[in-house]
This record gives sequence, structure tokens and C-alpha cells, in this order.
Amino acid sequence: MRLYFRQFGEQQEGVPLVLLHGLLGSLVNWQRIARQLGEEYPLIVPDLRNHGRSPHDPDVSYPAMAADVLQLMDELDMPQAVLVGHSMGGKTAMSLALEFPQRVQRLAVVDIAPVTYEGRLAQLLDALLDLPLQEIESRRHADELLAERVRDKAVRDHMLQNLQRTDNGWRWRNNLRALRDGLDVISAFPDYAQGRIYPGRTLFIRGAASSYVQDEYLPDIRRFFPMAEITDIPRAGHWVYAEQPEAFLKVLRGFLPTPV
Repeated sequence: MRLYFRQFGEQQEGVPLVLLHGLLGSLVNWQRIARQLGEEYPLIVPDLRNHGRSPHDPDVSYPAMAADVLQLMDELDMPQAVLVGHSMGGKTAMSLALEFPQRVQRLAVVDIAPVTYEGRLAQLLDALLDLPLQEIESRRHADELLAERVRDKAVRDHMLQNLQRTDNGWRWRNNLRALRDGLDVISAFPDYAQGRIYPGRTLFIRGAASSYVQDEYLPDIRRFFPMAEITDIPRAGHWVYAEQPEAFLKVLRGFLPTPV
């Protein structure tokens, strides 16, 4: 599948960065970070399948999403890259690193672990699917309707970035039906064979106020990623790079290769 993407730092040299967004996100989520890192590194930011402007497909598995990213790297003549993935994008990056370790120069995973998460997003996806698009008069009206089931304004704002007005009314950019039907697959992590590892340098960045990467998950992390380092960002929840961008960039820059 050919992913839609944006490039930053085309004039820079060295191993490129690939930034991968989370579930119900898009490349727009990374733009603030990408603009700053693009002053030092070449980088690309794709919309993953079923998100943003990329094609839709009922297969929401991590091997499929990893294959999409690998195809994009091949198309851009990118033998290696540093992968930085948040949430679902982090699981995609981990899958690519485990399946094709020679293509991943370093790996940074943001607030997610290679484990199964249960009961976190079904209600949110159901609320989005139930939104009566034919009745929406404006984005504010959509927010008011969604607020009846999604109380967190920040979450609503994040979701409504994906609501698009067309000549025929409102539509979701995301393939919500496929994401909801495949939520169990997205919430899990592929059952890789015993002994499968990524031997390269790996950084897990946790939001200190998030519950996504608990200490009890550290053995699972180190089983797949024996070189893993764990760093916490204070006063950050699950959207670490959006909530504490400067602290996030400082930690990430300390892990990335020295700019050429």
C-alpha cells in the first residue's frame, strides 16, 4: 500500500527519521515536532493505513502496517531509518524492527509496550461511529454532539481533526469501521516466535502521568528489545510529545544519532 506522507529536512543529510502516529491520529499530530527535527535531520511523516489521506483496507494488523512503512522506505531509497512511533505507531515501529532489524538504525517507542491492552478505546470508536454525520451543521455542532459521550475536550479535539467537510456533507478521514472491527488486533501485539529480538539501540519514552507502560511490562519490553532504555517525561500523559514537546525533544535528541 502506498502511504500518503510529508517530508521535512530534505536539505539535511544522514540517516532519516520516520515518525509514526497513533490510533485515530494522522501525520498532522507530528508536524510541530517534525518542523523542529527537520532542521537537523531528513525525515518523513506518513499517514498510516486507514488514517489521514492514506488508503483504507480491512487488514489492520501490525505486520501489514509495518510492510506499508517498509514499502515507503523502499520507494524513497531509504536503506535504514530511525523509527519513532507513538502508541499504535509505536507498535508498528516495533513490528518493523523485529521483522526487518537491518532496516532500523535505532528505535524510539512513545508510551506503548509490546503487550495487549483491553477495554480502552471501544467506547470512543462507538461514539464516533454513532455520530449522526447527516445532521451536523458545523464542527462546533459535532463537538456538542460528541460531548454527550466523550467528556474530555482534548480527546474530542483530537478526534474531530479527522472530521472533513465535503460537497456531500461531513465524513471521517479515518476508516472507523475497519478500526472498530479490528480493535482486538490493534490492542494486541503480534505473537512473535520465542527468541525474536531487535538488537539495536531502543528508547521507550513514557508519560509519567500515563498508565500505558507500567513497570510490570518491562520484562516484555526487554524480551524483544534487550538494549531498551526507559525514560519518563514528567507531567505528561499518553500524548507525551504534544503535552510536553520541549521535554520530549530534549530526551529524543539525546538518543538520536549526531546530526551530520
